[in-house]
Amino acid sequence: MNFKQIETSRLILKGLSPEDMKTVFENYPKEKIKQILGHRSEEDYLKEENKYRNGYASYNRSFILFLLTDKASGTIIGRCGLHNWNTDHSRAEIGYSMEDESYKRLGLMSEAVEAIINYGFTQLNLNRIEALVAPNNIPSLRLIEKNNFTREGLLRKHYNVSGVFEDSVMFSKLYEEHVNEK
Repeated sequence: MNFKQIETSRLILKGLSPEDMKTVFENYPKEKIKQILGHRSEEDYLKEENKYRNGYASYNRSFILFLLTDKASGTIIGRCGLHNWNTDHSRAEIGYSMEDESYKRLGLMSEAVEAIINYGFTQLNLNRIEALVAPNNIPSLRLIEKNNFTREGLLRKHYNVSGVFEDSVMFSKLYEEHVNEK
């Protein structure tokens, strides 16, 4: 596998494409897959396996998932990536999650998100990066606002979470806005 790699001051971000994920699932036993992808539980593995079996990408859509590895410990602590990457329209949605509570509130996700945004605009030639955030997810709202995304509106009953439809706040950042920040 030829992982794309980004290094920040405290993190190593290893990027996996749909092709990389296919290689992982077709060539390694379950325990090695869990190790490669940093799964902490059987449930995490089963979710990922389900995504693999049902197809990660579809027509004109793709993703790049970065595993966040803490340089100091070598531990995979979270994920950040660009999904719903519409290659025809040069846009993608950013997503992220911190898997380990002890690494939250240290600015690590902010470090990762900034690097992924830059990667999306400079390496993937994106014109637009979108973020969909639950209205009550204050840490995520702060993270998106810190990275100068523009709030565009509310998508009502947009996500189904455990049988309950929840709203999403739509944000975006454009290439020219990113360039003008530099």
